[in-house]
Amino acid sequence: MSGVRVLAPGLQTTMQDLGRFGCAHHGVSASGAADSVALRAANLLVGNAENAPALEMTLAGPTLQFEQDAVVALTGSDFGSGLPLWSASPVREGEVLTFGATRSGARCYLAVRGGFDAPLTMGSASVHIVTGVGGRPVRKGDHLKLRNQPIRRARTRPGAPFPGDVAGVLRVTEGPQAEWFGDDLYRSAYTLTEESNRMGLRLRGNAITAAHAGAMLTEGVALGAIQAPPDGQPIILFVEHQTSGGYPKPANVISADFWRLGQLRPRDEVGFELVTIHHALQLLQQQEKWLYELIKAD
Repeated sequence: MSGVRVLAPGLQTTMQDLGRFGCAHHGVSASGAADSVALRAANLLVGNAENAPALEMTLAGPTLQFEQDAVVALTGSDFGSGLPLWSASPVREGEVLTFGATRSGARCYLAVRGGFDAPLTMGSASVHIVTGVGGRPVRKGDHLKLRNQPIRRARTRPGAPFPGDVAGVLRVTEGPQAEWFGDDLYRSAYTLTEESNRMGLRLRGNAITAAHAGAMLTEGVALGAIQAPPDGQPIILFVEHQTSGGYPKPANVISADFWRLGQLRPRDEVGFELVTIHHALQLLQQQEKWLYELIKAD
């Protein structure tokens, strides 16, 4: 049988696309790739639609045996597979790819030309780990089927280097309760804690306190929203976030920096920088321009 055999699952390896949208009224957030830029780039490099399902590896990767010839692309963090990042590479029938512990950020993405044949739940192949919607992480012995549905030829040479690094500052715009807070969020660095997961990134550092603590009603929340719970230690809502919440939100990570959230590891340090909506849009346009370069002619 052709496809990909899972010889070892890694720490947390899941099938992801760009997520399931329009389901928040059912209490189901979009989920999808933690680093959507890396997933989109991997698919574009091998000639897939950018929303095609791909494997997301977290911190330590799987061992996979290919049962057919394939063209693959790896993006995101370096997991020591021996294949180059941000490039399309051939893999032969019978070849085994072994992904070890991350050497840089938190996640690596593997796209296969033609795409993985993953079932859709509520319009998406993404595994929502917290709820179990869309399935579960891969296990030893799983057989991953492949499709033959590329939409363009694979890129034959590497694209321009990805214009970003994991470390440093997260850019934010003001949140809906920004006026309740001073500038405590921007005064010092925060450390990502071990309790972080795909639902929320918990930080430890300078406590932030709302002037009207306990005075707000529950309201809808968005990806990247920074919540201030009673202990003042910020929580960044991540891809499997709840769809409503009652903690005040001083800021929201900008869309162009969502990929950085997906590459943060426990004990990484980050700071925050307040930017305007106009600047946030400019940064997003630059990111989209880089992605577009991946589908231009070689």
